[in-house]
Amino acid sequence: MSITDPIADMLTRMRNGILVGHKNVDVPASKMKIAIAEILKNEGFISGYGLKAAGTPESSIQIQLNYWGKGDSAITGLKRVSRPGLRVYRGRDQVASVYGNRGISVLSTNKGVMTGHNARRQGVGGEVLFYVW
Repeated sequence: MSITDPIADMLTRMRNGILVGHKNVDVPASKMKIAIAEILKNEGFISGYGLKAAGTPESSIQIQLNYWGKGDSAITGLKRVSRPGLRVYRGRDQVASVYGNRGISVLSTNKGVMTGHNARRQGVGGEVLFYVW
C-alpha cells in the first residue's frame, strides 16, 4: 500500500507513539525523514534516532521519543501545515514563530530542511512542512 503523504505518516506515528507511551517508533526511511529526525534531535524533541537495514528497500528509522521526569513527552503537539493537496510556502520575511518561540517550524528550502529560525537567519523561505511544540 502506498502512502500519499509520508511526512504526515511519520508525524502520526510519532503522535500515536507518544499517546500510548512508547519509547521508540519505527518509520520508513527517506532522506527527508532523516533530515527531519536530525532537526528534532538537535532541538531536543526526540532523544535520538537510528537507521535499521540501511541501503535496502525495507530500511527504517527508529526514533527514540524524549520524555521528561514525570513521563511527560517533550513533544506536546505536532501540526502538519503543507500537504499534497495544499502546499504552503513562505518567503524569508513571512516565516512565523510557533507558540511564542516555544516551538519550531520546519521548512524545506533550497538549502535543505531547516528550522524556521535558521531560515530567517540565512534569509531563505520555503515550504512549511510542520510545526512542533
